[in-house]
Amino acid sequence: PNARRLSPCRAVAAPAPIAPNEMKPPANLHGFKLVREEYVQEYDAKVFLFEHLKTGAEVMSLSNDDENKTFGVTFRTPPENSTGIPHILEHSVLCGSRKYPIKEPFVELIKGSLNTFLNAMTYPDRTCYPVASCNLQDFKNLVDVYLDAVFHPRCMTNEKTFLQEGWHYELDSPEGEMTFKGVVFNEMKGVYSSPESVLAREAQQALFPDNTYGVDSGGDPRVIPDLSFDEFKEFHRKFYHPSNARLWFYGDDDVGERLEILDGFLSEFDREQVTSQVATQPFFTEPKRVVASYVAGEGEEGEEQKSFVQVNWLLNDGPFDQETALAVGFLDNLLMGSPAAPLRMALEESGLGEAIVGWGLEDELRQPTFAIGLKGVASADVAKVEALIEATIAQIAKDGFTQAAIDSSVNTIEFSMRENNTGSFPRGLSLMLRSLSAWLYDGDPVMPLRFEEPLAQLKARMASEDVFTPLIKKLLIDNKHCVTIELNPDKTMAKTQDDEEKARIAKYRAGLSPAEIENVVAETLELKKLQETPDSPEALSCVPTLLVSDIAREAKSIPTDVSTIGPTKLLTHDIATSEILYAEHLMDLHAVPMELIPLVPLWCRAMQRMGTSKRDFVEFDQTIGATTGGFSLSPFASSIRGTDDVAAYLVLRGKSTAAQAGALHDLMGEMLLEARLDDRAVFKQLVDESRAGAESRVQSGGHSVAAGRLDAMDNVAGYVNEQLGGLAQLDYLKKLAKRVETDWDGVVADMETIRAAVVQRAGSVTNLTADAKTLESTAGAVETFLNSLPATGVGAVTTPWPTTLLLPSQNELITVPTQVNYVGKGANLYKAGYDLHGSAYVINKLLGTTWLWDRVRVVGGAYGGFSDFDSHSGMFSYLSYRDPNLMKTVANYDATVDYLKDLKIDDEELTKSIIGTMGELDSYQLPDAKGYTALMRNLLKVEDSERQQRREEVLSTTEKDFAAFGETLEAARAPGAKVVAVCSPEAAAAAQKERPDLDFKVTKVM
Repeated sequence: PNARRLSPCRAVAAPAPIAPNEMKPPANLHGFKLVREEYVQEYDAKVFLFEHLKTGAEVMSLSNDDENKTFGVTFRTPPENSTGIPHILEHSVLCGSRKYPIKEPFVELIKGSLNTFLNAMTYPDRTCYPVASCNLQDFKNLVDVYLDAVFHPRCMTNEKTFLQEGWHYELDSPEGEMTFKGVVFNEMKGVYSSPESVLAREAQQALFPDNTYGVDSGGDPRVIPDLSFDEFKEFHRKFYHPSNARLWFYGDDDVGERLEILDGFLSEFDREQVTSQVATQPFFTEPKRVVASYVAGEGEEGEEQKSFVQVNWLLNDGPFDQETALAVGFLDNLLMGSPAAPLRMALEESGLGEAIVGWGLEDELRQPTFAIGLKGVASADVAKVEALIEATIAQIAKDGFTQAAIDSSVNTIEFSMRENNTGSFPRGLSLMLRSLSAWLYDGDPVMPLRFEEPLAQLKARMASEDVFTPLIKKLLIDNKHCVTIELNPDKTMAKTQDDEEKARIAKYRAGLSPAEIENVVAETLELKKLQETPDSPEALSCVPTLLVSDIAREAKSIPTDVSTIGPTKLLTHDIATSEILYAEHLMDLHAVPMELIPLVPLWCRAMQRMGTSKRDFVEFDQTIGATTGGFSLSPFASSIRGTDDVAAYLVLRGKSTAAQAGALHDLMGEMLLEARLDDRAVFKQLVDESRAGAESRVQSGGHSVAAGRLDAMDNVAGYVNEQLGGLAQLDYLKKLAKRVETDWDGVVADMETIRAAVVQRAGSVTNLTADAKTLESTAGAVETFLNSLPATGVGAVTTPWPTTLLLPSQNELITVPTQVNYVGKGANLYKAGYDLHGSAYVINKLLGTTWLWDRVRVVGGAYGGFSDFDSHSGMFSYLSYRDPNLMKTVANYDATVDYLKDLKIDDEELTKSIIGTMGELDSYQLPDAKGYTALMRNLLKVEDSERQQRREEVLSTTEKDFAAFGETLEAARAPGAKVVAVCSPEAAAAAQKERPDLDFKVTKVM
């Protein structure tokens, strides 16, 4: 539609849009009947519920003025075993369909669409296929590809897709090693390497032994190879039928067109009786206990590996009615929702464990559950944790909640409901998932979207009676359907599992004749050849795409007014925010002495956890909850392109209604100036919690750890971020835990040094986002807050950070207990002489959807393979996720250079890559995100004129740019480029043996 601006004819005013509450159903219902219509005031949306006459498919159609249009098709898919059928099918249906007979239409959409969301999700009892886009034609394209994929997938006749996405025997030569391979098989190996995932699965299966939740819909790697192609096909035939479909539309597109599109697919089918209901789990008459194990590493000298303990309850025989659901949501918030909530506080301050697990209420499945526990528990303390949970809940029931706690919870939940801030996740999709919580189980799909009336009723009840004590007694204290999970470390488990898998393969191989073995080799080669052969340009042209002329040439700017309040730089953004003020106050992090930088993240947490000189922590936390939308304190650091400077700040972010902006800023000021920092027990708990989180990140997010190490070897901002949140932070936390015991006064003195240095007006920046009226009415509160801060910090460092502040440049293998690898390799392109050009964004996007996707994921069997280019620092990194390979992946990275140099890209492929890149540049943002983005552009010195230049360069990218960038990427395979991988000790040993020339340093983490 944007291309029309270029034509000289006069624009004609469009008819005024009809307000949602006045909307009527379309005249032509295209084979549907209208079941009901309602206006949902909470989201200013008109809702029509339709039923397809021929098949019985149900459609929820929501219309409002949100341009971020959302579609989803959901099937109930209850599995009977843990072979992972629903999950493998979710991957496979997106690998080609009747209308789109190519290898991966899904990847073509990622490559060349303006989508704001494109994914698919497997739940324990359903499979969802949602898409979203702000561009109408793009949205229709996405919907068409997804509907064809679920109803007419090629994987029903093409067994190769099942072998690739599910599992197969891989054998490269008759004398080679035979292994299991498959994308889902490997993904689930990664999931089963994470103790938290094992805990969640054990809890779900123990709570629901008698229905579909008693098996793993994602797939258990030990069971996945039991699945046959025939069972796989039968599952699709049974459940992927319109009579078992729930379809969802949301946004500002036309309702009649929605129905017409759907009928085009549904009318081919006849109504069927699909049995897919999720059975009710009967209640236990006695509590149960399960003791299980997780894969543990060797651990450090003198440190025993710890256990997990979690207590779980089944709360009801089906979904709650709306008022009860709201009451239980409040109860969950009162017990667990903030650091001052009594159940959370009792566990966190008990000293019995490192961090909380099982965060309370889970109400997405047919029957809601509640779970709470601790990880990092010494074996001698397991029984104490259970006793503490029981005693704390009994005490809360006896004492009740204070009015202050209730007021805080009510305001927190109300603020969140009315703000409806879903971040980068489309609002329409968030509402779809909420609606499905009732709709999927044959309940009312509109009910979960309403909250004003049930909220008013609940508040009236709360004013006259004790709502929560009877709920605690019924749901937790007197509830016999309770399961305790104790999960213990097992250092031999990884080897046992590996041996079992090898024995299973050896047994299969022993039963094969030489001719059958040759057949396995031939099938392996045939699958690889298929995976490595690209679709022809003619075949790819079936996937609909926009034209470059559909994209606006002008970069959108965010309204920004720059001024000063005294020494503080002030940025304001006049954007409609429903009278909410979003405020960021930044203080210069350079003021903190470098040796104290690693303490900053914990100092930030401590500032918010010990109360102030005016009130204790509970009162302070509850006041924040009762009067504001909350605030947070965290550090930030980034390179600035073209300079050695680093943008590094302490960021205080908060939000409130316009009327409460004074309270918000009073509380922020009270924290900065008067927070207590002397509670040793709380601080010790924060250190343990942070350490547990950091260890978990290395194990399950190793790609980001590897990227952080590569950055820290290259640039000062990377080094600072490594101190704040990488492996260096984890090392610091281990030492800090000991120092809390031996030198507590020194730790407190260091924290006071940080506060004295960083809390100052010098070098500060304030960023405010709201409509003009709100900005005006809150200006006084902001100025009063800024005036309360000291002009300059005591002991503030004023010299810039030296450019030599880097980690030693070396190849590194970081070892943890895991069955998969995370492989990184990188180099700085600016240091190799590259000048930034917008085509780099297009090329990076293309690599992630062609070469790296095909080699690392499809052929290699990793769950993910991609590259990242930081245009601020010039750092280019290759990364893989849950990867069965290590040095093979590095070889694929190095071959990227030749791929780009030899690439012949036709106009259609180039157009797709340009459009996909524009979709990322123009990503949809809610008002608070727009204000924050404008702040970042200001701090990193990215001018609108430069953004326009990059946009022009993206839009005019040519084939020549790819070969030229291939030359540039020689830097990433030259000896100066470094490899960092997170892997198991065995994988590290094999890599050292294979490439002694890389002289790997091995760093053992856990």
